[in-house]
Amino acid sequence: MSRVGKSPIPVPKGAEINISGALVTVKGPLGTLTHNLHPSIGLQQADGIITVELKDSSPEAGALSGTTRALVNNMLLGVTQGFERKLSLVGVGYRAQAQGDALKLQLGFSHDIIYNLPKGVKAETPSQTEIIIKGASKQQVGQVAAEVRAYRSPEPYKGKGVRYVDEVVHLKETKKK
Repeated sequence: MSRVGKSPIPVPKGAEINISGALVTVKGPLGTLTHNLHPSIGLQQADGIITVELKDSSPEAGALSGTTRALVNNMLLGVTQGFERKLSLVGVGYRAQAQGDALKLQLGFSHDIIYNLPKGVKAETPSQTEIIIKGASKQQVGQVAAEVRAYRSPEPYKGKGVRYVDEVVHLKETKKK
């Protein structure tokens, strides 16, 4: 069993967890998330603490224990605090605008890009060159941020494009004669 899998998960206030067989459902103020457990992994709940237990002693089960613990912990954090990912647009004329459940991007193409946000994910644009993507599911927030970034990823010579706020882009030197 992995070290991560051995550590207990405290259930934060405002979160309800329901374990029925292989289905884990977490409810909180920001939404509801579900996850299907692997057959070789089980969860025990007692006194507001959840522990991961192995149903067999295979190496696969030991590896999955840490993954399962991290997923359940992220579900609990997501429904209570939520996750967010910040993007910035670098380039002349690059703009973003949140329109309900869509994100309108102007990234130097001949047309605007309309990105429809999936259910459970919201986008905010505090300024024209900043995007904040929020949601309860860490995986979904990261996937949406990666898809938006993929429309115009930072290029290595001028650094123009969509980048994560904490991302460091190493610029290349131009070719000399």
